Amino acid sequence: MYFSLGEVLAVFLFGGVCLYLFAAIRVRELALQHVNAASQRDGFQLLDQAVQLQRVSLSRDRNGQWRVWRQYRFDYSLDGVERRQGHVIMLGKRLVSVVVSERPRVLH
Repeated sequence: MYFSLGEVLAVFLFGGVCLYLFAAIRVRELALQHVNAASQRDGFQLLDQAVQLQRVSLSRDRNGQWRVWRQYRFDYSLDGVERRQGHVIMLGKRLVSVVVSERPRVLH
């Protein structure tokens, strides 16, 4: 049994896409773990227990290597009533930042 070059390339392409998807799922899980840790540390409630991919691009890390930059959106609440949106930014498997707005100031 012989395979053509096109078939071999198709198998490698399919394998590459599968590896990318598995890596993307792992990065999303890491982002959710970082948001959970930030919610416990900073005192906000993570709603829906999920993050949603919002933006993807390529960026260089500290060592100058290209990595996939991902921004995930999540919903949170400071008081249990008002729903707000925050962001977690990942560069490869590393956390760049968790962004939430600060608490509203009381002017009394």
